[in-house]
Amino acid sequence: MTRTIIYDTQFNGNEWFGIIGLCLGLIVILLLPQRFSRRLSILFLLSGVTFGSLADHYIGTVPKSLYDTGNTSAFDIADVFVLFMYGPYSYLFFYILDLLKIKARTIPLYVLLWSLVSVFFEWIGVLADEFHYNNSYWLGISFMIYLLVHTIWAVFFYLMVYAEKNETAK
Repeated sequence: MTRTIIYDTQFNGNEWFGIIGLCLGLIVILLLPQRFSRRLSILFLLSGVTFGSLADHYIGTVPKSLYDTGNTSAFDIADVFVLFMYGPYSYLFFYILDLLKIKARTIPLYVLLWSLVSVFFEWIGVLADEFHYNNSYWLGISFMIYLLVHTIWAVFFYLMVYAEKNETAK
């Protein structure tokens, strides 16, 4: 049994980080012109929530918790805002990938740029006390994880767009 670590008991920066991030993300994607079918839009939104949940579960839990989110090491309601904040973020990744018509040879640069942006936003989360690193975890590890996730997302994007085009061509 693990002991819950309490970092804070107030409603402050870390809650605002999740709420503002989610609201801004939703506003941005609602204002953007539609580029994808409803089905792809939902998949692209859920990609961020799913990968965020998986990362928080596998990296931030036992047997060796590498980081905690929010006010405590236990999951609480404020953590939901942060998890759902990843949805608009992933949608923007796919939206801009499609908008700029990124070709296969420039995907590594696109992935690198998004990984740097991700580290920047995570750093803001650290400053807002949303993320608390444990056991020698640091932003460099997150950067490597972002490289992997964004590469998977790019492959996923092309597979989903290809599958949808083939389905509508039938």
